[in-house]
Amino acid sequence: MPEVTPQQVQRQPVDRTSAPVLAEQVAKLRQCFPEAVSEGKIDFDKLRVALGDSVETRTERFNFTWAGKQDAIALLQTPSRATLIPCPEESVHFDTTQHLFIEGDNLEVLKLLFKPYFGRVKLIYIDPPYNTGQDFVYPDDYADPLRTYLRMTGQEDEEGNRLTSNPETSGRYHSTWLSMLYPRLFLARQLLADDGVIFVSIDDHEVQHLRMLMNEVFGEENFVAQLIWKSRQFTDARAISGVSTDHEYVLVYAKDEGFRFRGSERDESKYSNPDNDSRGLWMSRSILGLATAEQRPNLHYDIADPKTKHSFAPPANTGWRYAKTRMKELIDSGCILFPPHADGRPREKKFRKDLANEFVSFPSIITDIFTANGTAEIREMFGFQAFDFPKPSQLIRRLIEQVTDKGDIVLDLFAGSCTTAQAVLELNHDDGGSRRFMMVQLPEPTGKEEYSTIAELGKERIRRSIAKIREASRDTLDLATGGQPEDLGFKVFKLAASNYEPWTGVAERTPEAYIQQMGLYHDPLVKGWEATNVIWEVAIKEGYGLTTQIDKQDAGQGNTIYRVTDPDKNQSFRICLDDEIKPGLTQTLALTKDDLFICRDKALDDTAAANLALQCRLKTI
Repeated sequence: MPEVTPQQVQRQPVDRTSAPVLAEQVAKLRQCFPEAVSEGKIDFDKLRVALGDSVETRTERFNFTWAGKQDAIALLQTPSRATLIPCPEESVHFDTTQHLFIEGDNLEVLKLLFKPYFGRVKLIYIDPPYNTGQDFVYPDDYADPLRTYLRMTGQEDEEGNRLTSNPETSGRYHSTWLSMLYPRLFLARQLLADDGVIFVSIDDHEVQHLRMLMNEVFGEENFVAQLIWKSRQFTDARAISGVSTDHEYVLVYAKDEGFRFRGSERDESKYSNPDNDSRGLWMSRSILGLATAEQRPNLHYDIADPKTKHSFAPPANTGWRYAKTRMKELIDSGCILFPPHADGRPREKKFRKDLANEFVSFPSIITDIFTANGTAEIREMFGFQAFDFPKPSQLIRRLIEQVTDKGDIVLDLFAGSCTTAQAVLELNHDDGGSRRFMMVQLPEPTGKEEYSTIAELGKERIRRSIAKIREASRDTLDLATGGQPEDLGFKVFKLAASNYEPWTGVAERTPEAYIQQMGLYHDPLVKGWEATNVIWEVAIKEGYGLTTQIDKQDAGQGNTIYRVTDPDKNQSFRICLDDEIKPGLTQTLALTKDDLFICRDKALDDTAAANLALQCRLKTI
């Protein structure tokens, strides 16, 4: 056995909080501007010099701010000490499904997802509270958001608990809403893939502020579109102003420049072949241009029908679409349709086979899906109006179709009744895709006897959507085909307090008091801890996703070992939560320098710790 030295006893602790978001930004700055780093810190004077003329030095400049913005920034930079606990009893096919439902405050959840899902999400859709002056509920304690959440959900006593309401009379009507949304959007952007995109539903009350907020978070250059959704099918005769507000908006921002929608399918009914042209299906279109004679004189000329000799001139304010040379080629090839009379207008034959793109541009105004469709979906599924003003699944599906490929991740941070989950399940069923949804929803009370929280309602909607698809597939599903089976399940996780005891400090700052308090933390795990919950917390904070597999192994040395594997990242570690690591265990496991082994610190003496540290990467709890 090698001689043990203090240098060999490397007991690197596991992370007890989510990954610090700020560290990622600082690392990018260090990589781009190493000359601006001094003694491990960013030197802003050197950074200004490195950036040169790109730095704005004038005191007067455009700036978007509000009361409480600095608190919101500090809040997003504060790591979460929470965890996510699995709930197989509320799930469907927990061990095999890739779909996720997370019950909890989405800000704390985003912090926990930051490391496992950084840069992995293709599409984020959110439908945040619209801030109409009515109350909206979320934890508002900047000092300790987790404690506020636990009290709100009844996981701690109610003393001092606050549920934030946002009446306009508070004097911070816009500011409170912006402070709620800013950290969530900032963290959401970190989860987007390089080719990812975010859709945010909003109405007239905050659209201008949301646009400025998203310009700051995502960059004005990454604005894609402000879609107008005609949400109301019929005019509202009750409108106080006399104007029926019939629309909402969907703001679209990309992670990086260069994103484009797939486009809408073409109307194939426009194509036919009445003259049996050998070149196939065609449609006629105008050959008029957009330029006046003064702007483009080369597009203003007469053309003649080779058969009738009738001459045709373009309008003075448009001209033709093509110059003379190209126009002659089209006439010679029979692609210009001349009218039988001289007072008509020539048109062009456009052949279906010559189209470079199978799709046409996506319209910025959506006029064929309505809120009433979403209401009807809920009533049909539950038999009563279980949720007010749900978004129609067809609206969300249309957005998902524009952006995702068949294996992409779709995230909804304000999941509500889980319209997005239904849209993903149904789209996968129809096109054979394997898209994965991640729903996050606060357990906000509904005030209704059945489905007491919105989270409960959302989970039930997913179950019923799955049952509906199964029923529709009952006579056609062939499990013997050897193909990838359809994923009709979802895992449920819930936000909860950490399995690690927090440091509470001492009443009196004396050596005796500190020694006594530190003795209580010899084992940092909370009383009554459960192995599965501890393993999941370790895995999440190590950067493992929520589709990670946990397999119990027989090590043959009297210890219980779990192998934890993230199939998406092709990485794994082994963990033992026993009070003592038995001699010979490490040889049985055959650990290498590349392997990560995690155990409780109390389970190792210095010799065992040194030997493990020499053999593998060792972390302790």
